Amino acid sequence: LIPGVTLLIALFGADLRWHGATLFVASQQTLMGLSVASLIALLAAWRLTRAPAGAVLHESRRLIDTLGWAALLPLVLAALGGVFEAAGVGRVLATLVGDVIPTASFAACVLAYGLGMVVFTLIMGNAFAAFPVLTAGVGLPLLVRLHGADPAVVGSLGMLCGYCGTLLTPMAANFNIVPVALLELKNPWSVIRAQWPTALPLLVFNLFALYLLAMR
Repeated sequence: LIPGVTLLIALFGADLRWHGATLFVASQQTLMGLSVASLIALLAAWRLTRAPAGAVLHESRRLIDTLGWAALLPLVLAALGGVFEAAGVGRVLATLVGDVIPTASFAACVLAYGLGMVVFTLIMGNAFAAFPVLTAGVGLPLLVRLHGADPAVVGSLGMLCGYCGTLLTPMAANFNIVPVALLELKNPWSVIRAQWPTALPLLVFNLFALYLLAMR
């Protein structure tokens, strides 16, 4: 319910009106959709499980206590990406990439951006941290400005390439290390070993999709 309702409101929320008033502000449409979707999912969960009203607070606290510091990791890493960009890492990266790859080749720029998202995600543990650096250093100057690619396609598929890196790195502790502890698995690499056969083919698909769709 959460992703489904959020998607519907993000796509069609601007057309929903009540007595002539717009229900969802265009600039906050997706965020408002997520809030509404969460409430609907909560009501559905209560209906399905017949749990007492206080169970949601108890289980939320229990989950956060179990995750511990890893619950804050995505927020911290996303902020770190913003710090890197403000420090000019993206501009330095743009210069280095321009010296290494043939920037006149759209395919080479796609590979540099997509694989760069994966590598930075492997190092930093989160695609949100890699996104501002790689997009400012490679995506915008080379794909969008130089080759005229669609920025919406570049941004969305670039993030999907980064997510493939999330599936492969222990630095994404909240995804790949915490589940090992929660499930009491013997091998600390169990989650990553289960994910890499999905991550690599998905990365290849995302790169081809970026190459084929960004110029349409």
